[in-house]
Amino acid sequence: MEENQTMVTEFILLGFCLGPRIHLVLFLLFSLFYTLTILGNGTILAIICLDSRLHTPMYFFLFHLAFVDMAYACNTVPQTLINLLDETRPISFAGCMTQTFLFLVFAHTECVLLVVMSYDRYVAICHPLHYTVIMNWRLCTILAAVSWIVSFLLSLVHLVLILRLPFCGPHEINHFFCEILSVLKLACADTTLNQVVIFAASVFILVGPLCLVLVSYTYILVAILRIQSGEGRRKAFSTCSSHLCVVGLFFGSAIVMYMAPKSQHPEEQQKILFLFYSFFNPMLNPLIYSLRNAEVKGVLRRSLCKESHTCLVWCLDHKSW
Repeated sequence: MEENQTMVTEFILLGFCLGPRIHLVLFLLFSLFYTLTILGNGTILAIICLDSRLHTPMYFFLFHLAFVDMAYACNTVPQTLINLLDETRPISFAGCMTQTFLFLVFAHTECVLLVVMSYDRYVAICHPLHYTVIMNWRLCTILAAVSWIVSFLLSLVHLVLILRLPFCGPHEINHFFCEILSVLKLACADTTLNQVVIFAASVFILVGPLCLVLVSYTYILVAILRIQSGEGRRKAFSTCSSHLCVVGLFFGSAIVMYMAPKSQHPEEQQKILFLFYSFFNPMLNPLIYSLRNAEVKGVLRRSLCKESHTCLVWCLDHKSW
């Protein structure tokens, strides 16, 4: 029977199926979001690299988060934009598997990084006198490396389990990128093992980290309530609440997607949930985690003033010449 099957060599991503005019509007809107994501995260990467005052554990992890968000968007958004303009444009089997693998790597890495960042904030707020001793550069490097290695290995397991399956048609993926659950629906073999591994991995990479984040921020909130200064309490609470909003949005939508009964969530609703990963989260993270930070805004202000001063001096020199 397998000898008579025609193996799939490429896929068609169906996207949103809303008509040419709506697709054009979505193309412009998603292009704007994509541009803001690249500019926001690219700015964070640049200022952390160039300003030595931001070479601290907190910004070290923010650097990794910004890189993950930018890579995350670059992995899924360009193909989405192409499909909005040309619905029949195929993606190769190898390209689809690569996109699935990278999506999983970056998604898993962000889950672990959010836990690491919550631990960093816990130590900074609850144990400020021991912060530099606990969060030394050796520990920071180990935590970052573990985040990437664990994510890579876990994603590799998913990829190997997918590649063992035959895909013999149809070749249409009802999604705007090669999301793992949508790809598995096209396999002409039993995918029970894949589903079990996905659920087990979701418990490990979603539920476990979410519980750790909530525990960390519970301790942080208790410490904040003990702050005597009303202004200090307000600033700390504002920062933590915005972080918790991002964490809740990211983990909540992921748990709904991968752990809730599939009959409860139609495919079109799943696409909307995945928009949070591909567009909104990578765009909002620089604003919430970095650009609202006084130190980051100070560095940006000094950089802009320095650039303006340099331009003014250059113009005056050439004018006098």
